Amino acid sequence: MPDYGKLREYVSHRLVFEYDTGARIVGYLAGCKPSEGDVQVANLSHVVLLDSAGEVLESHDKLSICPNVLTGFHLQEGPSGRDIR
Repeated sequence: MPDYGKLREYVSHRLVFEYDTGARIVGYLAGCKPSEGDVQVANLSHVVLLDSAGEVLESHDKLSICPNVLTGFHLQEGPSGRDIR
């Protein structure tokens, strides 16, 4: 399990968050929430979202992300309430 608390050591540094699909989020770490313990939200500035080929999909002045490992997702509303795991 990653040590999410260590992210606080990189505030004001440019970071790359890489995903299993090859997509990446690149930006400057502006802050972390909560203020103690495992980081659950990373606030980024000057952010670029890249696809697996390195092409820019989006760019943002500010973006908050959850830097944690995704364990699943499910449909909350819609025609089917089944888990998609």
